[in-house]
Amino acid sequence: MEFSSIQECFSAGVRSSPDADAVVWDGGRLTYRELADRAARLAGRLRAEGATTGTAVAILMPRSPDLVVAIIGVLMTGGYYVPLHDAYPPHRRQQVLDDVGAEILLTAEDTPATALPRIARVLRVGVDGDATPVTAHRGVPRDRAYVMYTSGTQGTPLGVAVDHRGILGLALDRCWHRDRQRRVLMVAPHAFGVSTYELWVPLLTGGTLVLAPPGPMDAGMLRATIARHAVTAVHITAGLFRVLAESTPECLRGLHEVLTGGDTISATAVRRVLDACPRIIVRAMYGATEVSSFATGFPMTAGNPPGARVPVGRPLEDVRTYILDELLQPVVPGEVGDLYVAGERLAAGYPAHPGLTALRFVADPFAGGGRRMYRTGDLARETADGLIEHAGRATDQVKLRGYRVEPAEIEHVLVEHPAVVDAIVVAPQIAPGERRLVGYLVGTGLDVVAVRAWVAGRLPEYMVPADLVVLDSLPLTPNGKVDRRALPQPPPPAASAWRPPCGARQETLCALFADVLRVSRVGLDDSFFDLDGQSLLAVRLVSRINTSLGVRITVADLFDAPTVAELDQLIAKAQDTGDRLG
Repeated sequence: MEFSSIQECFSAGVRSSPDADAVVWDGGRLTYRELADRAARLAGRLRAEGATTGTAVAILMPRSPDLVVAIIGVLMTGGYYVPLHDAYPPHRRQQVLDDVGAEILLTAEDTPATALPRIARVLRVGVDGDATPVTAHRGVPRDRAYVMYTSGTQGTPLGVAVDHRGILGLALDRCWHRDRQRRVLMVAPHAFGVSTYELWVPLLTGGTLVLAPPGPMDAGMLRATIARHAVTAVHITAGLFRVLAESTPECLRGLHEVLTGGDTISATAVRRVLDACPRIIVRAMYGATEVSSFATGFPMTAGNPPGARVPVGRPLEDVRTYILDELLQPVVPGEVGDLYVAGERLAAGYPAHPGLTALRFVADPFAGGGRRMYRTGDLARETADGLIEHAGRATDQVKLRGYRVEPAEIEHVLVEHPAVVDAIVVAPQIAPGERRLVGYLVGTGLDVVAVRAWVAGRLPEYMVPADLVVLDSLPLTPNGKVDRRALPQPPPPAASAWRPPCGARQETLCALFADVLRVSRVGLDDSFFDLDGQSLLAVRLVSRINTSLGVRITVADLFDAPTVAELDQLIAKAQDTGDRLG
């Protein structure tokens, strides 16, 4: 059966299995009937506020059952949702709202008023209202489902409009085996493209959406959640997948399938996971928001492990891929060309940027009939087996922790600082699948700390450069372009006044901090954050500490006690009292 919209497909599932678990979390559950009823009541409130077909409704909420209610409720009105990440600084949230023109914001019951952006109407989800449930708007496949914002090149985030047909194609793709996708873990922010897989693959196929507990994902949380809620499938970014594979691959036991992607996937990491969990399928995924999250996939098993490189695989259902030269002619297998994606899952484009839409969504010369293909900006080659291998980027765009980042957007923000005359941002690779943002600044009387705070107030945390280097001028090539190869290496992170460790446990902690953070030495008062620690490195460090010291700390513990001395005291206190950390 073909469906016209997400809400029509969801409603069919409600009728089919009204009492089955739709959403579960630590401490609760919602059946399909209960989820549909709550969403219909919220849709009634939204209708009373003027939401109708084609209305943009922003959602600023943490991961929770109410978030799922909010998303479905918006779609039931015929409108589309605009996710706002609760970790984004207020300036960026406001940029998104101003760009998309949303006048209604859904937020959590306990969100403080001071955290809300400027908008005409605010509705708190979870607060009882008098609205009567509404019948879901049927919709058509080309209705807009959401506008999701990624990094742009002009100093502002770039909104991508995705239609219902794209999400229906993703959720109902025959690559998903129903048993393996029966209970999918939602851990990604709803403003991140992977959340569309986590939400709709289970909810549109009669499965169960499992909400991860608050906080970042680490091995301990993953292992406990898989066991507690019988999770069968999860998506993990390539960087985190590699960290887990190096430290605790057995934490994935119990899963039927692990999806990974967003950057280079380590073949060694895949083999380690398959060795530790021989019944798991590891599926490499490739895509972008512009192609409804995923376009290609490649399953790997213990009996069919990857070779030296992990390909991005073959196109999914109703997806076409082309590897073309500069004249839009196919290259021969084995040669590198530009990767294009075509098919029914293409986004509508960038609503506020018709020129950029025309540049990246170009006519498909192989299909005709007005069909388009998306210029991904990636380079690729086709193997002798007909698989697609990623071969780098054709543009300066990079992937960091699964997020797409345009260095040009960061450069725009840097030069808006009154003391910065010129700036360039690069992202050198520091480990396979792991990059680090470095900003080079030109100006007079520059205060690097103040500039960093300026950027942090305007961009998400993952877009704030780990290093800022002040230069007298940017090196240029003979034709006047910035010579990126001539940029100096950033200095090692500055450390505070050094206080040496005392005792075996402190020496071990200092050595682990130094090894993971790639610095020459670490003292008791050095902070994980001052040494440019990031979320991915936090997961790795915590895992190494637990293995080396036989303790059970979490990433949250590290965030609460970021210096070696504080963490040492936390571990000592727990060991003395017999308490369990985390």
